Amino acid sequence: MDSTATLLSGLVFGSIGVGYLIYGKKQQRQAAFFSGIALIVYPYFISDPWLLWAIGLGLMAVPKFWKS
Repeated sequence: MDSTATLLSGLVFGSIGVGYLIYGKKQQRQAAFFSGIALIVYPYFISDPWLLWAIGLGLMAVPKFWKS
């Protein structure tokens, strides 16, 4: 387990999550709002960098496919 990669990955997806959260709240888009919350929270529970990236990219794609 590479702690530097895990830390930086969590920082990247947490930052993107804050953007999704703000966008979802202002535009009243539930998919973006809840994806933002998930992107902020999930890095605390995952320690594998490859899994962090896989889940993060999946969560980032949710608002594109789930229109609300």
